[in-house]
Amino acid sequence: MTLLFVVAMAKACGYLLHRIGQPQVVGEMIAGFLIGPVVLGQLFPGLQAALFDPDDTAQLRALSEFGLLLFMFVIGAEFRFPAGERLGGVKASVVGVFSIALPFLLGAALAPWLYARFAPPSVSLLAFTLFIGTVCSVTAFPVLARILKEHGLLASQEGAVAMLAAAMSDVGAWLLLALVAMVHSNDGNLPLLAARVAGLLVLVAFSLLVLRPALARWLAGRSGYGQPQVLLGLLAGVMVYGSLTHWLQVHAVFGAFLFGLCLPRDEHLLQMIIERLEHLALMVFMPCFFALAGLSTAPGAFAETGLGALALVLLVAVVGKVAGSALGARLVRYPWRTSLRIGVLMNTRGLMELVVLKIGLDLGLISAQLFTLLIVMTIVTTLMTGPLLTLLSRRQPALLALQQP
Repeated sequence: MTLLFVVAMAKACGYLLHRIGQPQVVGEMIAGFLIGPVVLGQLFPGLQAALFDPDDTAQLRALSEFGLLLFMFVIGAEFRFPAGERLGGVKASVVGVFSIALPFLLGAALAPWLYARFAPPSVSLLAFTLFIGTVCSVTAFPVLARILKEHGLLASQEGAVAMLAAAMSDVGAWLLLALVAMVHSNDGNLPLLAARVAGLLVLVAFSLLVLRPALARWLAGRSGYGQPQVLLGLLAGVMVYGSLTHWLQVHAVFGAFLFGLCLPRDEHLLQMIIERLEHLALMVFMPCFFALAGLSTAPGAFAETGLGALALVLLVAVVGKVAGSALGARLVRYPWRTSLRIGVLMNTRGLMELVVLKIGLDLGLISAQLFTLLIVMTIVTTLMTGPLLTLLSRRQPALLALQQP
């Protein structure tokens, strides 16, 4: 009954958000927040207690963790840097660097104030600061692609720049999060931290230089990607890599994502993964993840300094991403209007931010109160992307072509 309720709420909210021009996944994220203690727990505490007793929550946690591994594996398998001319790639790289650097610095500057009010007692100021900076730096590559498609911007030059910069931003954010996780788990033990960083680098090098060509040869020897052995082999790889990165004191999702990156960029293989794994993960498992995130929120997060903290977090997140990306675009001599549109696009956070936040909560980097505030920030910054693009388009109906210097 609990699983049915969770999935039904996710799909209903997703449908409603899609009807008003927002990505469906954002509606599913909102559904998870609604069934948590902040909304459902306040309005109908008896119903929430009946639906989410400890046994049901344990089942949701198991499904959520498995679904998150599958989802990150699929993201890794689907990940492709958008093709483009070399000069465009250089310009997008500049935008990507600025879209990480400025929000990271602003988030790090805000972190000491948040640390004094919301940090768990076990986390160091260094790990907390690095994590808040990382949170402010995330751009949701998959959600951004969906927004660009719905606004007819995928084929535009500014859309291509935003996609490539977002891809670089995502890679940078994951590397930062891996560093944060290891700093937090090895705080004060520099030799052990160095050993684990070295272990992660060795794993990445082995994966890209040895495992990737080996997987290509193994898959080329199969008569078809639909064979059960192929699917079982891929699932086994996900579990093994998740266990390896967990052992290195980095979250298991890094291993799943890394294993996905090792797969050959073959469209038939990707289609098999989408049909066999992605649909299942998105339809059943990820709603469990959203529900578990919602259940982890704190109803008292908005009391006392909570609303002020939320306003500051929103200000830093929006200004950092929009201004950083726009400044990067202006540095490579794009027009101000186009630079602002790129900045608005890069402010999309969506599901990837929620994954980062849940990892931080699970690792004990942030409290439930701050987790709640950051979820609201994630939803608001994602929801504002579409309306801001529409507003800019109304002020200039024709899509602007990027001017070459």
